[in-house]
Amino acid sequence: MSIKQKAIKGVVWSAIQSWSSQAGSLIVFLVLARLLSPEAFGLVALANIFLAFMQIFLNQGFAQVIVQRQNLEPEHLDTAFWTNLAIGILLTVLGLTTADRVAALFNQPQLTPIVQGFSLLFLVTSFGNIQQALLERNLAFRAIAIRWLVGTLAGGCVGVIMAVYGFGVWSLVSQQLVQDLVGTLILWVASDWRPRFKASLKHFQQLCSFGISILGFNLLNFLNTRADDFLIGYFLGSVALGYYTIAYRILGVMTQLLVNTSNQVALPTFSRLQEEPELFRKAFYTATQLTSLVAFPTFLGVATLAPELVVLLFGNQWLPSISVLQILCFAGMLRAINFFKGSVFIAMGKPAWTLWFGLLNTTVNLVGFAISVQWGIVAVASAYAIRGYLIFPINQWAVSRLIRTPMLTYLSQFTAPLVSSLVMAGFILGSKQLLQNSLNSQVLLVVCILLGAMVYSLSIRLLSPKLFEKLLSILHLALSKTKSQGA
Repeated sequence: MSIKQKAIKGVVWSAIQSWSSQAGSLIVFLVLARLLSPEAFGLVALANIFLAFMQIFLNQGFAQVIVQRQNLEPEHLDTAFWTNLAIGILLTVLGLTTADRVAALFNQPQLTPIVQGFSLLFLVTSFGNIQQALLERNLAFRAIAIRWLVGTLAGGCVGVIMAVYGFGVWSLVSQQLVQDLVGTLILWVASDWRPRFKASLKHFQQLCSFGISILGFNLLNFLNTRADDFLIGYFLGSVALGYYTIAYRILGVMTQLLVNTSNQVALPTFSRLQEEPELFRKAFYTATQLTSLVAFPTFLGVATLAPELVVLLFGNQWLPSISVLQILCFAGMLRAINFFKGSVFIAMGKPAWTLWFGLLNTTVNLVGFAISVQWGIVAVASAYAIRGYLIFPINQWAVSRLIRTPMLTYLSQFTAPLVSSLVMAGFILGSKQLLQNSLNSQVLLVVCILLGAMVYSLSIRLLSPKLFEKLLSILHLALSKTKSQGA
């Protein structure tokens, strides 16, 4: 089987994983949002700040090294596993003993047991990181898809049942714990690799020499993605953070569905093509262009229909999240095509580049968030979106230089998806104005989605027939792979 066939097969299974698990988690999320208060979501978001920071040291880059490294020896795997497990145990103990200090930082005493509960995730995650990395290296995304599907289902069932019986914030904590525990068990069933009681200083140094840049980038990425949560929680409180979290969660779900489906396959695929620049460039072009073809209309569509979507899905108690969601959707469009750049840097053996761009993003974000937080959550979301558009040209210049392609040539491939998406958004806004007095909100939403899809498809067909045909051929190949896999 060729790399192209393996990549497409991987994308298919990654899509099954992303769409199915995200659909399941979204349903659970919608149910819990109606059963729990904004404060409950805000408290969990505060605890997740601590969780995400500590996990940086657990996800120290060893997994990416295993995926990327051409010559992988058994000692690399053994050393990585036992190092991960030791770090997981240390972080669990640290979380259990310092939870009260985290709670005191935000002046939220009820955070202490929540942080302690989440600390168990460090130990659970440390058992599964290397197993998943091996499956990704071998493009075995079927097993990974099953892992997420079953884990999401198990965690969702536990969370909803506990919420119905009045367990409040513990519904969200238990959901995450059960999901990760079940997912880790499935990874061990799916993978036939087992660690030996061996560890090598030499191989540890080799892992660290590559992984240190990934660790640095992950630290910067934490500041980049969690600084807004921290500042909102610290200055505005858990309720405001709850509203912000709902909007950001929708952005995260959309990104997972539209981007991570392909991005999971991107690193192992790019890594195998690192010595074939023409094929590498073609793979990168295809990945980003097809992603924009779906992501641009989706994010713009959600931005135009956000008032109807939020009320329908979450209820009137989440109205303050609407404006935040609309702004984040414009950030999401750029985020969709930026996601693959990190995989390019790592696959081409330039992990330090991710570190430097992470530092730039983090610096601009921190300044923007610190200035904007005094004006509320909408201003914070605006700062996040503006930062993305300011940094994009610099980031893109670096990628263009690395893969040796003119920036304008690369950017021109997004013209048809962007113009078609803007036409679609204008048509949806006009339709809402004309029909809002004659249709209820649910029917109006369905009509606008159908009309928007038709207008966008027609626009792409007229502006770029070749792109339209390319999309159809990829869909046909993916469907044929799905059918043959099912047989």
